[in-house]
Amino acid sequence: MKTVAVAAVAASILAAPFLAPSSYAQTRIDSINTNFRWLGPDDKIVVERYDDPKVQNVSCYMSRAETGGIKGGIGIAEDPSRFSIACRAVGQVSMPSSLPRSEVIGFASASLFFKSFQIHRAIDPEKHVLVYTVVSTKLINGSPFNSISVVPLDVR
Repeated sequence: MKTVAVAAVAASILAAPFLAPSSYAQTRIDSINTNFRWLGPDDKIVVERYDDPKVQNVSCYMSRAETGGIKGGIGIAEDPSRFSIACRAVGQVSMPSSLPRSEVIGFASASLFFKSFQIHRAIDPEKHVLVYTVVSTKLINGSPFNSISVVPLDVR
């Protein structure tokens, strides 16, 4: 019985990349081939848009490396921690009064088991801006890779 339960859990973990989207990006904007692979898809740079779920009219655009080849084609390759983020006001920004000072607003999976990119939002009340940071969950030499972008709340 225990073996069946373990097998069911393992099967659901392995099937997850094929059953659900690999990230919570609302829109894939583009993908740019960077390295030809004889077998499987090419390596590429993927550009995705993440809309802030709690702050109206703020969109973050993240570019990230995606590994191709046979492993990439079946969803088990680990993508490198190379990415960039740019967040912009795409209309009148309206921030709810109950917005937490800091929270994770989205993430993208970069490998089957070990790594993801998390997008964090923080408020800088002194300068009246929202600060968005994308962070890799894989530690590289004691510190994760990260990138930052700032969106002003109003123009003075």
